[in-house]
Formats: sequence, C-alpha cells, structure tokens
Amino acid sequence: MAWTREQVAARAAKELKDGFYVNLGIGIPTLVANYIPEGVDVTLQSENGLLGIGPFPYEGEADPDLINAGKQTITLLPSSSFFSSADSFAMIRGGHIDLTILGAMEVAANGDIANWTIPGKMVKGMGGAMDLVAGVKKVIVVMDHANKAGESKVLERCSLPLTGQGVVDLIITDLCVMACDKAKGGGLTLIELAPDVTLDEVKAKTAAPFTVAPELAKAA
Repeated sequence: MAWTREQVAARAAKELKDGFYVNLGIGIPTLVANYIPEGVDVTLQSENGLLGIGPFPYEGEADPDLINAGKQTITLLPSSSFFSSADSFAMIRGGHIDLTILGAMEVAANGDIANWTIPGKMVKGMGGAMDLVAGVKKVIVVMDHANKAGESKVLERCSLPLTGQGVVDLIITDLCVMACDKAKGGGLTLIELAPDVTLDEVKAKTAAPFTVAPELAKAA
C-alpha cells in the first residue's frame, strides 16, 4: 500500500536532526512540521523573513498578517523573529540552513531537480527554489512517484526546466525512499519501500536506473 501525503511527510520528518535549521517548501513539505519527532528541536525558516515558525493555526485563529513564503497562515513561537527577505536569502545563500524539504515535478538519477515550471503554463516566478537547492546543505524531495498521467517523475534525465543540477540527496515518494550519491555525480539507491509496495512495482514505475540496498535486496 502506497504512503499517503501525510505518511510521506512523516517519513521525511525522520530525517530531521536536533538543532537543525530547516526550510520547508509548499505542498507536502509543509506537512512535515506536524510530524517533528519528539525530543528533536528544529527551527523552521521561511524565505519571506521568518525564523522560528510554529504549527498551523486552528480554524478561526489565523492571523492574515502571519504567513509563510507559500502564503499559508502560521503561528509564532516565543523565540520567533522577523527580518527582511534579503536577510532570509543571505541565510540560505550563506549555507546557514541545514536542510530543505521540497516538492518536485521531476528528479533525475544524477540529482537534478525540476520543480518550478511547465513550459506553456503561466507562473509568477521561481520563488526561492533555486537559492534553496544551491545554498542549503541537504536537499530532500517529497513527491508522488508518478504524475497524473501515470508517468514516472523519477527519470534518468529531467525533461522540464531545471531548478538545480546535482543537488538532491534523498527522494521520498509514495512508493519508496531513494538516496542519490551526489559525491559520485549521481546514482540512485533504493533504501526503503512503503508497506506492501514491492520491488517489482518500483522498478515498473521508475524511469531511471537504480541499485537496491543490500539489506533491502535480502528482504525482497
């Protein structure tokens, strides 16, 4: 059985480490904030100038002046701080953010990511995606394994305009978890399967070559 969006977010949250400064993209990544492991203290950062973001507000308690970069209403913590977006991007570009979790339209075996536009469709701009994948220490992608047409989003080479080249460390989809070896110029390794998802199913739905972690191969 494939993971739900919430389960994908919960799996991504397991990658959070105590003391991390973390930026969450829009979509599934925002759900990660609801699954931060107990005892793990992380600080969430947003490109529009927020450090220390609390959980989403309860219905009827939202303040329209408190939003993240995806224009979602958020809450503050006693330690929260505000600053200009220029300072926020200086944090990102300066390598001061430990981890970013982003959605994607396509990811390639060499670590390339395309997550900002489809040619012919109107978009307002790339936002902070290019800065995040270039300046953050670790990049995790969370997404569905296939698009609405049933085509794999894990490819040998991306076909859409790139956000970054050779930047992805880990891919978490509704079917599995794959690690990308950036140090060796790419190469995917399947390290985890969602419950009741088979290796054959992942092979059939992945348009990129990958190896299987030894411990997973034994279990399969």
